[in-house]
Amino acid sequence: MAYCAWADCSEAYKIYHDTEWGIPVWDDRVMFEHLTLESLQCGLSWALMLKKREIFRRCLRGFDFDKIAAFGESDVERILNTEGMIRSERKVRAVINNARCYQQVRGEFGSFCDYLWAFSEGKTILYQGHGAGVFPVSNGLSLRISKDLKKRGFAFVGPVTIYSHLQACGVINDHEKHCPCYKRIVSEFPTVRKRRDHEVL
Repeated sequence: MAYCAWADCSEAYKIYHDTEWGIPVWDDRVMFEHLTLESLQCGLSWALMLKKREIFRRCLRGFDFDKIAAFGESDVERILNTEGMIRSERKVRAVINNARCYQQVRGEFGSFCDYLWAFSEGKTILYQGHGAGVFPVSNGLSLRISKDLKKRGFAFVGPVTIYSHLQACGVINDHEKHCPCYKRIVSEFPTVRKRRDHEVL
């Protein structure tokens, strides 16, 4: 069975590719987990994120944004002192900050998923050329969302991070056309096709 080329890097990559990456997310807790992993990944490898994912889950109460939003200084210290955890106080504080901002977005839009999916009118985007495995690290859509999130107080949400997030949570389908996941997403979820150059920076 043919998959995206990057999925063959390791068993962890394959499982992530086959069961999560690119599948549209409409659950706010899952969406927050994806966004947090992408934010924590800044400057690090995705392989490391997958390796440490269970540590993140334990430290961050299963990525429960309401619980994280209530974290205080003792929690920051607890997280930073957890064996195997990323030793970046800036990132840990950013996760807590983002959980609070996440709550505000939910209060305004009803759910964060509703907020994010509104940028694509609730449809997964298929960009011209991306199905051949050629896609940018960021585009006009990720820049627009990044700017809006930053205005709302989010941290570690640059356009490259947000583009990766849009891929992960299914707003953008960047599976290769020969990949079964590409076909599954197209057949099971509403999609829209766009010319890639309309969104390129």
